[in-house]
Amino acid sequence: MLKWIKEVDRILRGEATRPSALQDASIPIPAFGVTAVVVVLGLIYGFFMGWFALFNRDSPEYQQLLASTVKVPALFLLTLIVTFPSLYVFNALVGSRLTLRALLRLLTAAMAVMLAVLASFGPITAFFSVSTESYSFMILLNVALFAVAGLLGLGFLLQTLHRLSVVGRALPRPPLPGDPPATANPGPSDTAASGHSAAADPEGALDPLEGHVLGSHEKTVFRFWIVIFALVGGQMSWVLRPFVGDPKQPFEWFRERQSNFFEALWNHISSLFS
Repeated sequence: MLKWIKEVDRILRGEATRPSALQDASIPIPAFGVTAVVVVLGLIYGFFMGWFALFNRDSPEYQQLLASTVKVPALFLLTLIVTFPSLYVFNALVGSRLTLRALLRLLTAAMAVMLAVLASFGPITAFFSVSTESYSFMILLNVALFAVAGLLGLGFLLQTLHRLSVVGRALPRPPLPGDPPATANPGPSDTAASGHSAAADPEGALDPLEGHVLGSHEKTVFRFWIVIFALVGGQMSWVLRPFVGDPKQPFEWFRERQSNFFEALWNHISSLFS
C-alpha cells in the first residue's frame, strides 16, 4: 500500500505525467494499486461526510455514517464506468494514439487527483458537521467541495491529454516505401522536432506546456466530455443519495427515485437563503 501511495504522490507532483515520462504515449502508473488508493481516499472523505448524522440527530445514526463512507468511492467509480466509453470515442476522434488500457490508466490518475483533493477537505467537512445544524448548508458545502475536487481532477486530465498529444506528434512514424534512409546522427533541427526535453518539463501536474497549444477541435471535444462527466456525476450522486442524511427523515440506504440533482440543488439554495 505504501508503494501505491507513493505513486499517487508522484501523480500529484506531476512526476508521472511530465512529457519525458510519457515518451511511449502511455501513463506509467500501476492502475490497480492507484485504484486501491482512490477507494481508500473516498472512504476517508465519506467517513467525515457522515459526521453530520452523528451530531445532528436525537441519537447518532451510525448506519448513515457507514452509508456515507462507502458511497463516496462508489460514486466516483460508477461515474467512471458510465463515462469511460464516451471518452474513448472522443479520444479516438481527435486522433490520439492512446490505447484502451492507457486511457484507463489516465482516468485512474485523474480520479486519484480528485479523491486526494476531496480527502484533504475531510477535516473541513467534519468541522462544519459538528458546528452547524443546517442540512441545506451541509449539502451545498459538500457540493462545492466535490466541484472543486472535480475541476482540479479534470484540469489534470486535460493537461495530461495535451502533453500526450504533444509527445504523440513527436514520436516517429513507421517508415513508408520511398522514404529516404534515416540518418545516424540527426541534425539540430531533427533534435528540436523530437519533442520536449526533460529540462523543459513543467513543474506541476496542472502546469501548461510552454510553446504548445491544444488544438481548438481537441479543446472543444474534451470540454464536451467534461460537461458530460459533471452531469453524470451530479445525477449519479442523486441516484445514490442520501450522502449526508436529513435529520428530519428516518435513515434509508437509498431514497425513492424522484426529481433530479439540479432541481434538488436549487431547492437547497432557496431553503438556505429564505
